[in-house]
Amino acid sequence: MPLYISFAMGYHPGIGLIINSFLAYAAVVAIVWFLEPIMYFPVLGVSGTYVAFFTGNISNMCLPAVASCQEAVGVKAGTDEGEIIGTLGISAASLVNKIILIPVILAGLWLLTVIPESVQEVFPFVLPAIFGAVLAQFAGKFPMYGVLALVIGILINAAPIPLFTKNVLCIIILVSIILLVDKLRKK
Repeated sequence: MPLYISFAMGYHPGIGLIINSFLAYAAVVAIVWFLEPIMYFPVLGVSGTYVAFFTGNISNMCLPAVASCQEAVGVKAGTDEGEIIGTLGISAASLVNKIILIPVILAGLWLLTVIPESVQEVFPFVLPAIFGAVLAQFAGKFPMYGVLALVIGILINAAPIPLFTKNVLCIIILVSIILLVDKLRKK
């Protein structure tokens, strides 16, 4: 679907934005990419791990499906029977997920064709608005960090550095400063 939207429909955001977004995301969750397979394997088993990581949405869909199917049938996690039942549960949950998602995505594509152009012009501001809301939520609890985040963000975005490094650099600098300030505050 992303390839179709990008190339067939002509909404490709550009490689720089894709790399920038990936690096910003990776800076936050990269450690989870290594820990999840280790944490989930005892419950999912070999085939369940393969199917779960192939279909995605492990903690919200696959693990609950495995747990409920194993409980319904009365088998324990970590056994051969538990692995088979868990894999069948993940497969069924994934199939139902796709059956629901495909019509929703198609309806969303149709909806984009009927939304007035004036409304579509605000779409680029949605992600910054979400980040602004998160900033406001944390700045309300820690005003100094909110001001610091704004200053660092403005300085980094005004700097003549590649676009794909700006988000990651903002995160690294801000988190480093906050950790340093907290460490100094505790002393």
